[in-house]
Amino acid sequence: MENKVLIIAYYFPPMGLSGVQRTLKFAKYLKDYNWDPTVLTVTPTAYYALDYSMLRELNESNINTVRTNSIDPTRLFEAGKPVKMPHEKLRNFLSAISQAVFIPDNKVGWKHDAVKAARKLMREENFDVIFSTAPPYTCHLIGVILSREFGVPLVVDYRDAWVDNPLHFYLTPIHRFVHQRMEKKVLRTSSRVITINRRIKELMIRRYRFLGYNDISIIPQGYDPADFQVEDNLKLPYSDKMRFTYSGTFYRNRTPKYFLRALSEFIKEHPGYRKKIEAVFIGTFRKENLALVESLGLQETVKIFGYLDHKSAIRYLMASDVLWMTIGNGKGEDMISTGKLFEYIGSRKPILGLVPDGVAKSTILESGAGKVAAPDDVAGIKSNIAEYFALWEQDRLPEIDQEFAKGFDRVKLAGDLAKELSTLLDYRGSYAKVGVLR
Repeated sequence: MENKVLIIAYYFPPMGLSGVQRTLKFAKYLKDYNWDPTVLTVTPTAYYALDYSMLRELNESNINTVRTNSIDPTRLFEAGKPVKMPHEKLRNFLSAISQAVFIPDNKVGWKHDAVKAARKLMREENFDVIFSTAPPYTCHLIGVILSREFGVPLVVDYRDAWVDNPLHFYLTPIHRFVHQRMEKKVLRTSSRVITINRRIKELMIRRYRFLGYNDISIIPQGYDPADFQVEDNLKLPYSDKMRFTYSGTFYRNRTPKYFLRALSEFIKEHPGYRKKIEAVFIGTFRKENLALVESLGLQETVKIFGYLDHKSAIRYLMASDVLWMTIGNGKGEDMISTGKLFEYIGSRKPILGLVPDGVAKSTILESGAGKVAAPDDVAGIKSNIAEYFALWEQDRLPEIDQEFAKGFDRVKLAGDLAKELSTLLDYRGSYAKVGVLR
Protein backbone atom coordinates (compact mmCIF):
# COMPACT_ATOMS: atom_id res chain seq x y z
CA MET A 1 0.00 0.00 0.00
CA GLU A 2 1.34 3.43 -0.94
CA ASN A 3 2.13 6.03 1.69
CA LYS A 4 0.51 9.43 1.25
CA VAL A 5 2.13 12.86 1.50
CA LEU A 6 0.46 16.26 1.27
CA ILE A 7 2.81 18.74 -0.42
CA ILE A 8 2.18 22.44 0.26
CA ALA A 9 3.72 24.57 -2.49
CA TYR A 10 2.70 28.00 -3.67
CA TYR A 11 5.06 27.95 -6.65
CA PHE A 12 3.94 25.20 -9.00
CA PRO A 13 3.24 24.82 -12.74
CA PRO A 14 2.23 26.68 -14.82
CA MET A 15 4.59 29.00 -12.94
CA GLY A 16 8.20 28.60 -14.05
CA LEU A 17 11.73 28.95 -12.59
CA SER A 18 13.84 26.66 -10.40
CA GLY A 19 11.76 26.57 -7.19
CA VAL A 20 8.88 25.16 -9.19
CA GLN A 21 11.09 22.48 -10.72
CA ARG A 22 12.26 21.15 -7.35
CA THR A 23 8.71 20.58 -6.11
CA LEU A 24 7.40 19.21 -9.42
CA LYS A 25 10.24 16.69 -9.71
CA PHE A 26 9.87 15.58 -6.10
CA ALA A 27 6.17 14.94 -6.67
CA LYS A 28 6.86 13.18 -9.97
CA TYR A 29 9.54 10.79 -8.71
CA LEU A 30 8.26 10.12 -5.18
CA LYS A 31 5.85 7.74 -6.92
CA ASP A 32 8.84 5.54 -7.75
CA TYR A 33 9.46 5.11 -4.02
CA ASN A 34 5.98 4.05 -2.87
CA TRP A 35 4.81 7.57 -2.00
CA ASP A 36 1.58 8.99 -3.39
CA PRO A 37 1.75 12.83 -3.41
CA THR A 38 -1.10 15.33 -3.42
CA VAL A 39 -0.01 18.91 -4.09
CA LEU A 40 -1.87 21.85 -2.56
CA THR A 41 -1.17 25.01 -4.56
CA VAL A 42 -2.81 28.13 -5.99
CA THR A 43 -5.10 28.57 -8.95
CA PRO A 44 -3.16 29.85 -12.01
CA THR A 45 -2.04 33.41 -11.48
CA ALA A 46 0.22 35.97 -13.11
CA TYR A 47 3.95 35.48 -12.65
CA TYR A 48 7.30 36.61 -14.06
CA ALA A 49 7.71 33.27 -15.86
CA LEU A 50 5.05 30.82 -17.06
CA ASP A 51 6.10 27.41 -18.32
CA TYR A 52 3.43 25.29 -19.97
CA SER A 53 5.90 22.52 -20.78
CA MET A 54 6.14 21.87 -17.04
CA LEU A 55 2.35 21.99 -16.78
CA ARG A 56 2.18 19.28 -19.44
CA GLU A 57 4.74 17.26 -17.48
CA LEU A 58 2.60 17.66 -14.37
CA ASN A 59 -0.50 16.43 -16.18
CA GLU A 60 1.36 13.51 -17.79
CA SER A 61 2.66 12.45 -14.37
CA ASN A 62 -0.92 12.16 -13.02
CA ILE A 63 -0.07 14.05 -9.86
CA ASN A 64 -3.15 14.85 -7.82
CA THR A 65 -3.21 18.66 -7.59
CA VAL A 66 -5.63 20.74 -5.52
CA ARG A 67 -5.74 24.45 -6.31
CA THR A 68 -7.22 27.26 -4.22
CA ASN A 69 -7.66 30.98 -4.59
CA SER A 70 -5.32 33.43 -2.90
CA ILE A 71 -5.26 37.11 -2.06
CA ASP A 72 -1.83 38.39 -3.04
CA PRO A 73 -0.25 41.01 -5.34
CA THR A 74 -0.10 38.64 -8.34
CA ARG A 75 -3.90 38.87 -8.52
CA LEU A 76 -3.55 42.48 -9.61
CA PHE A 77 -2.46 41.16 -13.01
CA GLU A 78 -4.29 39.04 -15.53
CA ALA A 79 -4.14 35.35 -14.62
CA GLY A 80 -2.12 33.16 -16.96
CA LYS A 81 -0.14 36.10 -18.31
CA PRO A 82 3.56 36.77 -17.68
CA VAL A 83 4.33 39.88 -15.65
CA LYS A 84 7.02 42.14 -17.04
CA MET A 85 9.85 42.50 -14.54
CA PRO A 86 10.25 46.20 -13.61
CA HIS A 87 13.47 48.20 -13.59
CA GLU A 88 15.72 46.90 -10.81
CA LYS A 89 15.49 50.05 -8.70
CA LEU A 90 11.69 49.92 -8.83
CA ARG A 91 11.70 46.17 -8.12
CA ASN A 92 13.88 46.70 -5.03
CA PHE A 93 11.60 49.49 -3.80
CA LEU A 94 8.42 47.42 -4.27
CA SER A 95 10.09 44.44 -2.60
CA ALA A 96 11.03 46.54 0.43
CA ILE A 97 7.49 47.91 0.74
CA SER A 98 6.05 44.41 0.43
CA GLN A 99 8.34 42.99 3.12
CA ALA A 100 7.55 45.87 5.46
CA VAL A 101 3.78 45.31 5.12
CA PHE A 102 3.36 41.55 4.74
CA ILE A 103 4.75 39.04 7.25
CA PRO A 104 6.16 36.52 6.58
CA ASP A 105 5.67 37.38 2.88
CA ASN A 106 3.13 38.75 0.42
CA LYS A 107 1.63 35.28 -0.06
CA VAL A 108 0.17 35.28 3.47
CA GLY A 109 -3.22 36.00 1.86
CA TRP A 110 -3.19 32.43 0.55
CA LYS A 111 -3.17 30.93 4.04
CA HIS A 112 -6.92 31.14 4.73
CA ASP A 113 -8.09 29.38 1.55
CA ALA A 114 -5.20 26.91 1.64
CA VAL A 115 -5.95 25.82 5.22
CA LYS A 116 -9.65 25.52 4.43
CA ALA A 117 -9.00 23.27 1.41
CA ALA A 118 -6.35 21.29 3.27
CA ARG A 119 -8.67 20.55 6.19
CA LYS A 120 -11.15 19.01 3.76
CA LEU A 121 -8.34 16.95 2.21
CA MET A 122 -7.04 15.81 5.59
CA ARG A 123 -10.52 14.58 6.58
CA GLU A 124 -10.96 12.70 3.30
CA GLU A 125 -7.45 11.25 2.95
CA ASN A 126 -5.25 9.42 5.41
CA PHE A 127 -2.03 11.40 4.87
CA ASP A 128 1.06 10.01 6.57
CA VAL A 129 3.21 13.15 6.28
CA ILE A 130 2.83 16.84 5.44
CA PHE A 131 5.64 18.40 3.38
CA SER A 132 5.86 22.18 2.99
CA THR A 133 8.42 23.90 0.79
CA ALA A 134 9.47 27.55 1.02
CA PRO A 135 9.73 30.28 -0.01
CA PRO A 136 7.13 31.58 0.39
CA TYR A 137 7.34 30.91 4.11
CA THR A 138 3.57 31.10 4.35
CA CYS A 139 3.67 27.46 3.21
CA HIS A 140 5.37 26.50 6.47
CA LEU A 141 2.74 28.36 8.50
CA ILE A 142 0.02 26.38 6.73
CA GLY A 143 1.91 23.18 7.48
CA VAL A 144 2.14 24.04 11.20
CA ILE A 145 -1.63 24.58 11.48
CA LEU A 146 -2.41 21.26 9.79
CA SER A 147 0.23 19.26 11.67
CA ARG A 148 -0.96 20.46 15.06
CA GLU A 149 -4.64 20.08 14.22
CA PHE A 150 -4.47 16.60 12.69
CA GLY A 151 -1.43 15.13 14.42
CA VAL A 152 0.43 14.43 11.19
CA PRO A 153 4.24 14.82 11.08
CA LEU A 154 5.48 17.93 9.28
CA VAL A 155 8.61 18.06 7.11
CA VAL A 156 9.75 21.55 6.11
CA ASP A 157 11.90 22.17 3.04
CA TYR A 158 14.10 25.27 2.88
CA ARG A 159 15.00 26.23 -0.69
CA ASP A 160 16.36 29.46 0.82
CA ALA A 161 17.13 30.57 4.36
CA TRP A 162 14.35 32.42 6.20
CA VAL A 163 15.54 34.89 8.84
CA ASP A 164 19.10 34.87 7.45
CA ASN A 165 18.02 35.25 3.82
CA PRO A 166 20.25 37.93 2.21
CA LEU A 167 17.34 39.03 0.02
CA HIS A 168 15.17 39.91 3.02
CA PHE A 169 14.56 43.47 4.22
CA TYR A 170 13.59 44.13 7.82
CA LEU A 171 12.20 47.63 8.31
CA THR A 172 12.71 47.50 12.09
CA PRO A 173 14.16 45.10 14.67
CA ILE A 174 10.56 44.24 15.52
CA HIS A 175 10.07 42.92 11.97
CA ARG A 176 13.08 40.65 12.34
CA PHE A 177 11.88 39.51 15.78
CA VAL A 178 8.44 38.56 14.43
CA HIS A 179 10.02 36.58 11.58
CA GLN A 180 12.33 34.79 14.00
CA ARG A 181 9.46 33.95 16.33
CA MET A 182 7.48 32.53 13.39
CA GLU A 183 10.42 30.46 12.21
CA LYS A 184 11.05 29.15 15.71
CA LYS A 185 7.42 28.01 15.94
CA VAL A 186 7.71 26.23 12.59
CA LEU A 187 10.89 24.45 13.63
CA ARG A 188 9.46 23.49 17.03
CA THR A 189 6.48 21.89 15.29
CA SER A 190 8.46 20.20 12.54
CA SER A 191 9.41 16.56 12.69
CA ARG A 192 12.14 16.97 10.09
CA VAL A 193 13.95 19.86 8.41
CA ILE A 194 15.50 19.77 4.95
CA THR A 195 17.79 22.38 3.41
CA ILE A 196 19.50 22.64 0.04
CA ASN A 197 23.04 23.14 1.36
CA ARG A 198 25.28 22.89 4.40
CA ARG A 199 25.65 26.65 4.91
CA ILE A 200 21.92 27.14 5.52
CA LYS A 201 21.94 24.16 7.88
CA GLU A 202 24.81 25.61 9.90
CA LEU A 203 23.10 29.00 10.24
CA MET A 204 19.89 27.39 11.50
CA ILE A 205 21.70 25.27 14.10
CA ARG A 206 23.61 28.33 15.28
CA ARG A 207 20.45 30.44 15.60
CA TYR A 208 18.17 27.80 17.15
CA ARG A 209 20.04 25.89 19.85
CA PHE A 210 17.28 23.29 20.25
CA LEU A 211 18.18 21.97 16.78
CA GLY A 212 20.68 19.15 16.64
CA TYR A 213 22.95 18.26 13.75
CA ASN A 214 20.86 15.19 12.90
CA ASP A 215 17.58 17.13 12.91
CA ILE A 216 18.40 18.72 9.55
CA SER A 217 19.10 16.84 6.33
CA ILE A 218 20.59 18.23 3.13
CA ILE A 219 18.92 17.47 -0.18
CA PRO A 220 20.46 19.79 -2.79
CA GLN A 221 18.92 21.26 -5.90
CA GLY A 222 19.27 19.03 -8.92
CA TYR A 223 18.46 18.22 -12.53
CA ASP A 224 16.20 15.70 -14.21
CA PRO A 225 18.11 13.39 -16.62
CA ALA A 226 14.91 12.98 -18.65
CA ASP A 227 15.01 16.70 -19.52
CA PHE A 228 18.36 16.23 -21.25
CA GLN A 229 17.19 13.47 -23.57
CA VAL A 230 16.70 15.80 -26.53
CA GLU A 231 15.58 14.14 -29.77
CA ASP A 232 17.93 14.70 -32.71
CA ASN A 233 15.30 16.55 -34.72
CA LEU A 234 14.86 19.03 -31.84
CA LYS A 235 18.54 19.80 -31.36
CA LEU A 236 19.75 23.26 -32.30
CA PRO A 237 21.85 23.58 -35.46
CA TYR A 238 25.61 23.47 -35.07
CA SER A 239 27.35 26.83 -34.68
CA ASP A 240 30.92 27.53 -35.73
CA LYS A 241 31.15 30.13 -32.94
CA MET A 242 32.10 29.52 -29.34
CA ARG A 243 28.90 29.98 -27.38
CA PHE A 244 28.76 31.28 -23.77
CA THR A 245 25.23 30.89 -22.39
CA TYR A 246 23.46 32.36 -19.37
CA SER A 247 20.06 30.96 -18.40
CA GLY A 248 17.94 32.85 -15.90
CA THR A 249 16.99 36.31 -14.72
CA PHE A 250 19.05 39.21 -13.39
CA TYR A 251 17.91 40.97 -10.25
CA ARG A 252 19.27 42.74 -7.20
CA ASN A 253 23.09 42.55 -7.46
CA ARG A 254 23.05 39.76 -10.05
CA THR A 255 23.97 41.58 -13.20
CA PRO A 256 25.51 40.77 -16.60
CA LYS A 257 27.56 43.97 -16.69
CA TYR A 258 30.86 42.55 -15.43
CA PHE A 259 30.73 39.58 -17.78
CA LEU A 260 29.84 41.87 -20.70
CA ARG A 261 32.64 44.29 -19.86
CA ALA A 262 35.13 41.42 -19.67
CA LEU A 263 33.89 40.02 -22.98
CA SER A 264 34.11 43.45 -24.59
CA GLU A 265 37.70 43.92 -23.40
CA PHE A 266 38.64 40.44 -24.61
CA ILE A 267 37.26 41.15 -28.09
CA LYS A 268 38.92 44.58 -28.25
CA GLU A 269 42.27 42.97 -27.47
CA HIS A 270 41.61 40.28 -30.11
CA PRO A 271 39.46 41.86 -32.86
CA GLY A 272 39.71 38.74 -35.00
CA TYR A 273 37.76 36.76 -32.40
CA ARG A 274 34.61 38.89 -32.72
CA LYS A 275 33.21 36.56 -35.38
CA LYS A 276 34.24 33.45 -33.45
CA ILE A 277 32.39 34.04 -30.18
CA GLU A 278 28.83 34.71 -29.07
CA ALA A 279 27.04 35.26 -25.77
CA VAL A 280 23.52 33.84 -25.49
CA PHE A 281 21.01 35.00 -22.87
CA ILE A 282 17.92 32.94 -22.03
CA GLY A 283 15.46 34.64 -19.72
CA THR A 284 14.26 38.13 -18.88
CA PHE A 285 16.68 40.77 -20.15
CA ARG A 286 15.85 44.29 -19.00
CA LYS A 287 16.18 47.46 -21.03
CA GLU A 288 19.06 48.68 -18.87
CA ASN A 289 21.01 45.53 -19.71
CA LEU A 290 20.24 45.89 -23.40
CA ALA A 291 21.53 49.47 -23.24
CA LEU A 292 24.79 48.15 -21.75
CA VAL A 293 25.18 45.71 -24.63
CA GLU A 294 24.82 48.58 -27.10
CA SER A 295 27.17 50.88 -25.22
CA LEU A 296 29.86 48.17 -25.30
CA GLY A 297 29.38 47.55 -29.00
CA LEU A 298 28.37 43.91 -28.49
CA GLN A 299 25.19 43.92 -30.58
CA GLU A 300 26.56 41.37 -33.05
CA THR A 301 28.00 39.17 -30.30
CA VAL A 302 25.07 39.03 -27.89
CA LYS A 303 21.97 36.95 -28.73
CA ILE A 304 18.89 37.45 -26.53
CA PHE A 305 16.12 34.85 -26.64
CA GLY A 306 13.97 35.93 -23.70
CA TYR A 307 12.16 33.49 -21.45
CA LEU A 308 11.87 29.97 -22.90
CA ASP A 309 10.04 26.96 -21.52
CA HIS A 310 12.23 24.56 -19.57
CA LYS A 311 12.69 21.99 -22.33
CA SER A 312 13.69 24.66 -24.86
CA ALA A 313 16.13 26.20 -22.39
CA ILE A 314 17.76 22.79 -21.92
CA ARG A 315 18.26 22.54 -25.68
CA TYR A 316 20.27 25.77 -25.59
CA LEU A 317 22.35 24.55 -22.67
CA MET A 318 23.22 21.39 -24.59
CA ALA A 319 24.12 23.42 -27.69
CA SER A 320 26.49 25.70 -25.75
CA ASP A 321 30.21 25.44 -25.12
CA VAL A 322 30.46 27.17 -21.72
CA LEU A 323 27.67 28.03 -19.26
CA TRP A 324 28.09 30.96 -16.92
CA MET A 325 26.28 32.18 -13.82
CA THR A 326 26.61 34.95 -11.27
CA ILE A 327 25.79 35.57 -7.62
CA GLY A 328 26.27 38.97 -6.04
CA ASN A 329 28.95 39.95 -3.55
CA GLY A 330 26.56 41.03 -0.81
CA LYS A 331 26.21 39.83 2.75
CA GLY A 332 24.92 36.28 3.00
CA GLU A 333 25.45 35.48 -0.70
CA ASP A 334 27.86 32.71 0.32
CA MET A 335 24.86 30.50 1.25
CA ILE A 336 23.21 30.74 -2.17
CA SER A 337 23.37 27.84 -4.61
CA THR A 338 21.00 28.69 -7.44
CA GLY A 339 18.90 26.11 -9.22
CA LYS A 340 20.50 26.94 -12.56
CA LEU A 341 23.87 25.72 -11.32
CA PHE A 342 22.55 22.17 -11.04
CA GLU A 343 20.88 22.31 -14.43
CA TYR A 344 24.30 23.32 -15.73
CA ILE A 345 25.81 20.32 -13.97
CA GLY A 346 23.22 18.10 -15.62
CA SER A 347 24.41 19.29 -19.04
CA ARG A 348 27.99 18.36 -18.02
CA LYS A 349 29.24 21.47 -19.80
CA PRO A 350 32.10 23.58 -18.35
CA ILE A 351 30.90 26.28 -15.97
CA LEU A 352 32.18 29.82 -15.50
CA GLY A 353 31.10 31.08 -12.08
CA LEU A 354 31.10 34.77 -11.17
CA VAL A 355 30.58 34.02 -7.50
CA PRO A 356 31.89 34.89 -4.03
CA ASP A 357 33.50 32.37 -1.69
CA GLY A 358 30.80 29.97 -0.56
CA VAL A 359 28.58 27.09 -1.59
CA ALA A 360 28.33 27.88 -5.30
CA LYS A 361 32.07 28.39 -5.71
CA SER A 362 32.87 25.11 -3.95
CA THR A 363 30.38 23.20 -6.10
CA ILE A 364 31.70 24.65 -9.36
CA LEU A 365 35.30 23.82 -8.50
CA GLU A 366 34.37 20.32 -7.33
CA SER A 367 32.71 19.66 -10.70
CA GLY A 368 36.16 19.38 -12.27
CA ALA A 369 35.17 21.50 -15.26
CA GLY A 370 34.66 24.93 -13.73
CA LYS A 371 36.46 28.22 -13.35
CA VAL A 372 35.53 31.00 -10.94
CA ALA A 373 36.14 34.70 -10.47
CA ALA A 374 34.74 37.27 -8.07
CA PRO A 375 31.42 38.66 -9.39
CA ASP A 376 32.88 42.10 -10.18
CA ASP A 377 36.44 41.06 -11.12
CA VAL A 378 36.48 42.09 -14.79
CA ALA A 379 40.16 41.16 -15.23
CA GLY A 380 39.63 37.73 -13.67
CA ILE A 381 36.53 37.08 -15.76
CA LYS A 382 38.36 38.12 -18.93
CA SER A 383 41.21 35.75 -18.08
CA ASN A 384 38.78 32.86 -17.67
CA ILE A 385 37.08 33.72 -20.98
CA ALA A 386 40.48 33.66 -22.67
CA GLU A 387 41.38 30.30 -21.14
CA TYR A 388 38.11 28.72 -22.18
CA PHE A 389 38.41 30.17 -25.68
CA ALA A 390 41.92 28.72 -26.08
CA LEU A 391 40.62 25.30 -25.00
CA TRP A 392 37.70 25.59 -27.42
CA GLU A 393 40.01 26.33 -30.32
CA GLN A 394 41.98 23.19 -29.44
CA ASP A 395 38.77 21.16 -29.03
CA ARG A 396 39.82 20.45 -25.43
CA LEU A 397 36.99 21.92 -23.36
CA PRO A 398 36.53 19.88 -20.15
CA GLU A 399 33.43 17.90 -19.25
CA ILE A 400 31.87 17.52 -15.80
CA ASP A 401 32.54 14.09 -14.34
CA GLN A 402 29.55 11.78 -14.76
CA GLU A 403 29.78 10.39 -11.22
CA PHE A 404 29.82 13.91 -9.78
CA ALA A 405 26.74 14.83 -11.83
CA LYS A 406 24.85 11.74 -10.66
CA GLY A 407 24.87 13.12 -7.13
CA PHE A 408 22.34 15.75 -8.25
CA ASP A 409 20.04 13.47 -10.24
CA ARG A 410 16.47 14.38 -9.23
CA VAL A 411 15.39 10.74 -9.34
CA LYS A 412 18.03 9.96 -6.70
CA LEU A 413 17.14 13.09 -4.70
CA ALA A 414 13.47 12.06 -4.64
CA GLY A 415 14.65 8.75 -3.22
CA ASP A 416 16.55 10.64 -0.51
CA LEU A 417 13.38 12.55 0.33
CA ALA A 418 11.36 9.33 0.40
CA LYS A 419 13.77 7.93 3.00
CA GLU A 420 13.32 11.03 5.15
CA LEU A 421 9.52 10.76 4.93
CA SER A 422 9.58 7.03 5.69
CA THR A 423 11.36 7.59 9.01
CA LEU A 424 8.17 9.30 10.24
CA LEU A 425 5.65 6.60 9.33
CA ASP A 426 5.48 5.24 12.87
CA TYR A 427 4.83 8.61 14.46
CA ARG A 428 1.55 9.74 12.94
CA GLY A 429 -0.72 11.05 15.71
CA SER A 430 2.12 12.05 18.01
CA TYR A 431 2.39 15.66 16.86
CA ALA A 432 -0.95 17.22 17.61
CA LYS A 433 0.61 19.77 19.96
CA VAL A 434 4.37 19.77 19.45
CA GLY A 435 6.89 18.28 17.05
CA VAL A 436 10.04 16.26 17.58
CA LEU A 437 12.29 19.31 17.45
CA ARG A 438 11.50 20.71 20.87
